[in-house]
Amino acid sequence: MRAGIRADVARPVLRTAAAAGLVVVLATGFPAYAGETTADDQGSVQPDPPTPDSNATSGNGTIGANIRIAQSRTGSGESTTTATSSNASWKPPVCWYEPMYTPEEYEEFIKSSYGGALEPAASYAKKREEEKYHEDDEGLWWQVKFRDDNYTEACPVTTDSWEIWVPPADPQPDPNKLTPEILSELAYNSTKLPAPPVELSPSEDRLIVNLGTRVAFKGDFDRVWTTASINYKGVQMAATTVATPVALKVEAGTDEADPQSCTYDLVKGEDGYSVDSKNAGCNVTYRRSSGTGTYPFKASITWQVTWTDSADPDGPARQPALPDGLSTYEQDVTVKEIQSVNR
Repeated sequence: MRAGIRADVARPVLRTAAAAGLVVVLATGFPAYAGETTADDQGSVQPDPPTPDSNATSGNGTIGANIRIAQSRTGSGESTTTATSSNASWKPPVCWYEPMYTPEEYEEFIKSSYGGALEPAASYAKKREEEKYHEDDEGLWWQVKFRDDNYTEACPVTTDSWEIWVPPADPQPDPNKLTPEILSELAYNSTKLPAPPVELSPSEDRLIVNLGTRVAFKGDFDRVWTTASINYKGVQMAATTVATPVALKVEAGTDEADPQSCTYDLVKGEDGYSVDSKNAGCNVTYRRSSGTGTYPFKASITWQVTWTDSADPDGPARQPALPDGLSTYEQDVTVKEIQSVNR
């Protein structure tokens, strides 16, 4: 399918009070999604924005209509951050099809949502009526769902495919039909990672010129997994992304350091992953005081991300691979210079 949104025919539509101030830009030819049909829209029916989930910041909640997100604990650290892809060109799905209606439910939905609709919505409803809503057929109507409120992103849905009919044996699945691979990408995008629980020695306000900075982790620190799953209308599938920490990189935040950055492999122990640079060959050493200011010391963890096509984080890894993830923490450090008197 090709994108159904064209800039030259798009117009802004002010949403309901629940999304006051949100401007949605969609082609005027889009058919009904959630039952808003008004004469002012001249037959154009726009989708309601997804309802934000109150638990979204914790990595648990919902996406779309019936996709559930569950994430493992991230350790004892207080700070978490959304996983950032190491591949700048990687993007999560904008939209996809989910199972929504039996033929009987779909007929009721169309008749209740499109009653009295003007064009082009009226023609869309008539088309479905002529198809007899696939009554007496085995299968379900799947409907397009969006990842978030940003409808200006390209979604490959045309005006005549707001819903698609999916029989039990689907000979040619739509490329945007929900699959474990799509679920894995949604799980990746929902993953919250712990910010690096870095402990500096000397402490961040007492670093010394020409003295190597020792880096260690404080608190437990382990892999993080996130499961996206759906169990609706007899359609059951799941995917779990597993983010395993593999390396810590620290950056001094100034070119007045030697070296300016160091990278350490993370070691798995009984209490999770750890790092202690006490005997490492690389430790950031500041060569100049920060004076009356500070340096922006940054620590970032690289996470190797794999996924399984089940709710089991220990299931076999599947392809295609997901890009590595990153979590970053920045803190201001004060570097002092110890004065000595030569006699």
